[in-house]
Amino acid sequence: MNYNRQVKNDSTTPVRVACAIVFIVFAFLWLYCFQTDLLAFTQHVYSHGQTHYRPLIGTLIIILTLSLLQWGVYRLLPLRMRTHALTYFPSMLLLALLTSAGPDAGGGFALLTWLYILLALALWLAVAIAALRLQDIESRTPSGLFSRRMLVNMFLMAAMMLGVAAVANTNAVFHYGLHAEKALINGNDEKALRVGQRSLETDAHLTMVRIYALSRHGLLGERLFEYPLVPSSEAMLPTDSATAMLMYPTDSLYRHLGAKPRGKMKVMDYLRAILRSGQATAAARDYLLCGYLIDKDLDAFAREIGKYYTIDGNLPLYYRQALVLYNHRRSNPVVEYHDAVLDADYADMQQQEATYKEPSERKGKMMENYANSYWYYYDYVTQKQYR
Repeated sequence: MNYNRQVKNDSTTPVRVACAIVFIVFAFLWLYCFQTDLLAFTQHVYSHGQTHYRPLIGTLIIILTLSLLQWGVYRLLPLRMRTHALTYFPSMLLLALLTSAGPDAGGGFALLTWLYILLALALWLAVAIAALRLQDIESRTPSGLFSRRMLVNMFLMAAMMLGVAAVANTNAVFHYGLHAEKALINGNDEKALRVGQRSLETDAHLTMVRIYALSRHGLLGERLFEYPLVPSSEAMLPTDSATAMLMYPTDSLYRHLGAKPRGKMKVMDYLRAILRSGQATAAARDYLLCGYLIDKDLDAFAREIGKYYTIDGNLPLYYRQALVLYNHRRSNPVVEYHDAVLDADYADMQQQEATYKEPSERKGKMMENYANSYWYYYDYVTQKQYR
């Protein structure tokens, strides 16, 4: 009689329900709140831009599929005790692989990656079979919310969730770039400019997307150096794999400037060519001028700016700052420019620089007070920071 009561009460339902809830909640937050842009990019690549990812529907379909996979694994390997969570391993592995794409998505997995996947599945299968054989001798006391059986399963679920985060693409800058491109596709330039605005990290792709978003608003000369930038004009346009648009149509960007490049060209050569040809839009002029500033070529900037702007106080902020710097650094400037407020600000910066003898301390203080100025960019931002 006592034995029959023990069997009747031998229920692992709380463990199975808890694992299912943890998996569904984690998968939903992971897919819908963190990896939406990456999944949209992956679908864009594999469908060649013919279909578009719908976040909520896509998330629910993926979770349903992964849950059915777990149910199938459980039917084959009915782990009910302390290792029930192991039945979620294939689903967790697939979840990680679905969100592991990088800029080169579409090329499939490398042979070494496939070997790692097969090795992980082989090790999991061996452990699962061993656990299945051992569970018959495990204590069959009911599993409460804080039982050892429950805690072991929650530990296994937590370990697998950390594994998903380790395998998946969690590169913040890559996600910023995808999110900014998605905002451009939706016509929300302001949102594209807000993405990752407080982060000090960037790369060539994110730099290119931000420059385009600023240009569409006519704010390139006014706000460019508010953002961290890769200090090379080659990062201004999608000329190679590092800067290529991942989802946004490149033709739209070149239409904004006036014409597509003929063959492979350096960015500055392309901009000068379309300006000479008369095909360029007004946006291309600011691209050229900002390209000189990004490359720290003050002499070329000073020679060219008079072709497109009247040299007065109505210039965009960073053009004025660049001219102030140029006039302080050149004994015979080709353009005479003075701005009482900016001249005083630059003199204050120089005075502050002189008070800090140690280079790293001086850079830190200048970043604290002048990070959004062209002067700070010119003296302290180097290509080495972004390699």
